[in-house]
Amino acid sequence: MKKLRVLCSILFVFFFAPWHVSCKKAEQSAAIAYSLDLEYDEKNRVLSGTETVAFENRTAAVFDSLKFNLYPNAFREDAAYRAVSAQNEERAFYAGKSYGGIEVTNVTVGNAKNENNVLPDRKTWEIEGEDCNILRVTLNEPLCENESVSVKISFAATLPLINHRFGVSETAVNLGNFFPILCGVTSVGDRNEDGTFYENVYYSDGDPFVSDCADFFVAFTFPERFRAASSGEETERTSSGEKRTCRYRLKNARDFALCLSEAFHETETTVRIGKNDVAVKYYYVKDPLPQKTLETAEKALRYYSEAYGEYPYTTYSLAETGFFQGGMEYPALCFISDSLTESERDYVVAHETAHQWWYAAVGSNQAEEAWQDEGLAEFSAACFFGEHEEYKTTKEDLIQAAEKEYHAYYKVYSKVFGEADTRMSRSLKDYVSDYEYRAIAYDKGLILFSALEKSVGKKTVHKALKRYFADNKYKIAAPADLVAAFEKSGVDVSGYFASFLDGTAIV
Repeated sequence: MKKLRVLCSILFVFFFAPWHVSCKKAEQSAAIAYSLDLEYDEKNRVLSGTETVAFENRTAAVFDSLKFNLYPNAFREDAAYRAVSAQNEERAFYAGKSYGGIEVTNVTVGNAKNENNVLPDRKTWEIEGEDCNILRVTLNEPLCENESVSVKISFAATLPLINHRFGVSETAVNLGNFFPILCGVTSVGDRNEDGTFYENVYYSDGDPFVSDCADFFVAFTFPERFRAASSGEETERTSSGEKRTCRYRLKNARDFALCLSEAFHETETTVRIGKNDVAVKYYYVKDPLPQKTLETAEKALRYYSEAYGEYPYTTYSLAETGFFQGGMEYPALCFISDSLTESERDYVVAHETAHQWWYAAVGSNQAEEAWQDEGLAEFSAACFFGEHEEYKTTKEDLIQAAEKEYHAYYKVYSKVFGEADTRMSRSLKDYVSDYEYRAIAYDKGLILFSALEKSVGKKTVHKALKRYFADNKYKIAAPADLVAAFEKSGVDVSGYFASFLDGTAIV
């Protein structure tokens, strides 16, 4: 996610090893498949749906239950962990405080032996977790290696009035992180032998989302007068009365999002990436220069594909919407704030597009190692502008700006708190504020990679990032996997990364 800088004076006062159930090759079906049947009720701001989740156990673990994240419950009135921090509430809630959440109404469990194998004599599911954030589904029988199970979940998600990932914004309906999604699996060694899940609550700072690659098949019904931007490729469109149903598919992606508005205008182009044509679409409301924005997305796709590896999806869409931060990334879809200036919009598009490589394709534990995708997205965007002089934003300017912001954070927090925590490897819960998160994950993240480039050279860094992308595409990469990519490229950077991550590096 791209966070815009705000006044420091306003803000300052206030492990995960790769999960090997991810698909092994781009052409292979993922170990998880979601079939979503959704309908949006505009009057009541409710998205109702059913999802069938097919899970193939490609690990050595034995599972007796599956656990799903319920991210919309962070928008409940009584949520212990709020989706928006106190200092950002005024910017996010445009019509006063508003609440939402998700209600799971029914769950049934089947398996490969008998898809209707439901046990009526015991409840198969519970809502649990620190903040009603986990759906635990008990399986009918232990699920061993190479066995499969299917779970059908019925739910209704109520959207708050908010300029955020999940909610009815001032210009569009933002459907990000809206459905029950499987938690990632923690591992014992390389074998995932314990069959446990990585659980985390919704922290307002950062992107508290950890999920693995899946195939998505989505049917979405909504009012006819609306247009919908989606993560997936549209395969069918039908109309009945005043309703429209669009069907989408998306392979090897770790999430699926939608954005809906009756105010959307649309422009599109086709980008040739390797041997594939990628349909690039921009859904906009206020942007006075939509063709320029679309062109920036096109240029970024080309640049990152050449620099790191080919873009992995058949479509890429941008949706301009009410959003109190700069933007938010999802596989093959990004939300772009409708309150940006021209130069801010250019940068947000470049940053969010970079997340298609560092988050969508190569995952990481964003709740524990936020720098890993945000720092790489910042560095990639800086490299993009360094190669595109027409934007009049140089790579050096961006690095210097990051250094200035980071040093300002260090001075302010050292003065206010007696010391500044400069650790990069830490949970989102350990950040004092959005300002601190921004300084560490974004600014220090960019400083880390730019300083490394000065030390080992541009060619070595880009060679290593190509290797990192190739080795970890469709997986969740640990920091050690990033270090390994550099080692395979001929440089030992383990000490360098360790000093940044544990906060001992002086920058």
